[in-house]
Amino acid sequence: MSRRLTRWRMLWLTLVFSCAQAAARLPPIPAVAQLDLPRFMGSWYLVGGIPTPFERHAWNAVQTYTLRDDGSILTTLTFHEKRADGPRRHTEAPATVRPGTGNAVWDVRVFGPFKSQYKVVWLRADYGAMLVARDARDYAWLFSRTPQVSAADRAHARQLLADAGYPLEHWRDIPHTARTGSHR
Repeated sequence: MSRRLTRWRMLWLTLVFSCAQAAARLPPIPAVAQLDLPRFMGSWYLVGGIPTPFERHAWNAVQTYTLRDDGSILTTLTFHEKRADGPRRHTEAPATVRPGTGNAVWDVRVFGPFKSQYKVVWLRADYGAMLVARDARDYAWLFSRTPQVSAADRAHARQLLADAGYPLEHWRDIPHTARTGSHR
């Protein structure tokens, strides 16, 4: 593992633990009631959100979920850094569904034994767009099955985060260009 990636992960963990302490005073963010895992699997375009330091300069970001035979999920994120033709970044992380959550709350193993909460808090009925948030209110991700999301969906996601106590000044729209398809 590169020193740069390790440094980013350590910074990320420090931020997560700091934000978790502050968020402990806020109520949990409600997740969707039920998520159809097989329907949910596949590629999703990351179109906006409050990114981690690793994703902060992402272009053409695509997150892919793959259901494994043992019931766990492989999450794969690919993107170009800083510009459409920037260096390609790729990361994989295993995830497990928390029992009793309707498949909507996952524990994603960032590295080693460290896990991060991944909570689907909004899912369009047609599974065309979704919002992932964390009770720590530090990071959030708006995804779409297409490289663009409607203004109404983006506004709805931002309002949900604002209502939950997220700092929207950290929101970033993720640009997508014709090169987006090169991630698959």
